[in-house]
Amino acid sequence: MRLAFVNGSILIDGAFHMGKAVLVEGDRITAILPEGNVPADAERRDLGGDRLVPGFIDTQVNGGGGVLFNDAPTIEGIAAIGAAHRHFGTTGFLPTLISDDLAVIRRAVAAVDAAIEAGVPGVLGIHIEGPYLNVERKGIHDGDKIRPLDAEGLEVLTSLKRGRTLVTLAPERTSPDMVRRLVERGVIVAAGHSNGSYEDMMAAVAAGLSGVTHLYNAMSPLGSRRPGIVGAALEQDGVSCGIIVDGHHVSATALKIALRCKPVDTIMLVTDAMPSVGADADEFILQGRRILVRDGACTDDAGTLAGSNLDMIGAVQNSVAMLGVTLEQAIAMASSAPARFLGLAATTGRIAPGLRADLLQLDGNGTVVRSWIGGAY
Repeated sequence: MRLAFVNGSILIDGAFHMGKAVLVEGDRITAILPEGNVPADAERRDLGGDRLVPGFIDTQVNGGGGVLFNDAPTIEGIAAIGAAHRHFGTTGFLPTLISDDLAVIRRAVAAVDAAIEAGVPGVLGIHIEGPYLNVERKGIHDGDKIRPLDAEGLEVLTSLKRGRTLVTLAPERTSPDMVRRLVERGVIVAAGHSNGSYEDMMAAVAAGLSGVTHLYNAMSPLGSRRPGIVGAALEQDGVSCGIIVDGHHVSATALKIALRCKPVDTIMLVTDAMPSVGADADEFILQGRRILVRDGACTDDAGTLAGSNLDMIGAVQNSVAMLGVTLEQAIAMASSAPARFLGLAATTGRIAPGLRADLLQLDGNGTVVRSWIGGAY
């Protein structure tokens, strides 16, 4: 069956266009054409004047819908998380496991493999955030779980058979050779929860590290004589940076500076979402600790941030309101930028012929009305 999305403002190549139709066959966009040229046999989807934009891709999703991935590394757990975030425009995501035992990491990898094989909507791979971190910058991570990266860890981190694997580690707690071995085996490596020096970061970048997890948070800052992880991230055009735009993790001024320093397609929105997103709950348990959700922030009893209560459409709206970017730019930060980082730019992240029909209908208030993943509603 062919679908034709009509009567909407369609985001194409960074600008909205009226009078265009998007033709979808199966899971792919096959054409963008004038509305008057829609084939007679195509079933029309009337957008009612709303916007049609590419679906959002979130590379850091710890939980949602009352489910924490660490507690439910199963197909069912992944499906519940994905369903919760889909309501907020996420059509592609990496279930994210924070520092845990190797046995849990193995189960999580196996669950993601099985979820992709089973066709769970939106699953693009896995993000393993730790346990190969620096305890000095552990944030909410359990320090007892943090460990050195050894041969057994390398085997676990490279064991996913389907989809993308993103690993967050502290460069100073491993070696450039280990980073290189991960990258050679198909893993995307990012720096995070690191107290490393500029030199540590640059050695890892030379070995293939290509990302930074939640820029500014839990990492050595930019100093006048010690540029740190932040300085290296801002300097290096080839390093993509995830940012959490929730008004709690980073000041708007610091994020605006990052946007001025970096190419626009290397800044991507992430949520770092916890189980409270898409759930009617004001607290949850994270590895034995009570986390409270207050005024949009997730914190433990000591006030340490524990992920976020942010969703992707909220991140887009916040970026427009707080950072002064256009809606078109914010959507790119939520779609094409993460697709590029994951090596999926030829597959998803934009509205263009040949790409997957991962689409969102947004109303005039910027609310997600409908979503399609691979053309399926």
